[in-house]
Amino acid sequence: MLDTKRLTQAVDHFADRLRAAPQSRLQRGAAAEALGLAREFARRAQLAEEPAAEPREMPDAGMFAAADQITVAVHDLVLVLTDESQIDEAVRLVEEAQKRAGV
Repeated sequence: MLDTKRLTQAVDHFADRLRAAPQSRLQRGAAAEALGLAREFARRAQLAEEPAAEPREMPDAGMFAAADQITVAVHDLVLVLTDESQIDEAVRLVEEAQKRAGV
């Protein structure tokens, strides 16, 4: 079994920062970055579970739900990861999204 703790910790940190961010920061793109990350993680999880199926796009539940959406998406993703390189890539995606979000 893979140790995905550093990935879930990275997402938890990003989500906490989003929850603490002012509405103006969320509106200026932080929420959109989080939603984009959540959608990418959901897409990857779906493709791993059902490679032949067309992935469904995670809906936009609003800027105040973005932190919860990345948390849910990463928990789905960690269930289907198969090697350390996938964890490394996912952590990199979190770090890049958080940097672009400015939180």
